[in-house]
Amino acid sequence: MAVKLLGLSGSVAHPSRTTALLRAILEAVSARIGISGTLIELADDAPHIFSALTRRQLSGRAAQVVQAVEAADLLVVGTPVYRASYTGALKHVFDLVNHEAFAGKPVLLAATGGTPLHGLVTEHQLRPLFGFLNALTLPTTIYATEDDFADYRLVNPKIIDRIARAAGEAAAQLSLRDASVAPLRAAAG
Repeated sequence: MAVKLLGLSGSVAHPSRTTALLRAILEAVSARIGISGTLIELADDAPHIFSALTRRQLSGRAAQVVQAVEAADLLVVGTPVYRASYTGALKHVFDLVNHEAFAGKPVLLAATGGTPLHGLVTEHQLRPLFGFLNALTLPTTIYATEDDFADYRLVNPKIIDRIARAAGEAAAQLSLRDASVAPLRAAAG
């Protein structure tokens, strides 16, 4: 069974430092686990997502996005800080998901902001959201400011090192999860 690695960028703008950060994280995790990830950008998909106010109204691309988020084995979620929190588009995605799909799901948290003043958004906004969903948020989060980028590419070695550490945690969590599922597969088959 192939691991499903999914990044979800809560940015609603192109170009986006948040999306650039998520690409870097997905590349690092992919290098560790040998599986390519997929990136969903809400800058493209928010209009579809907002066409549904309830889960029952999901159809087309909005349903595909929600199903992909629910089906991911590892979710990498990033958001620009907007008014001291995550974007409304990102929140709406998680208003539509089936919370039961997140029990024990590893989630790597990331955010971008204009200054270091919002650096705890991953701890005070994102981590509680995924705690409510009963997901397993990884210990290392990544927060980057405008100064950490040049032409929408990460240039700060400290952020790049943090990404490597988080990628290692993600790979370890996936291998632990796979090890716990392997005996169940063997017994069933």
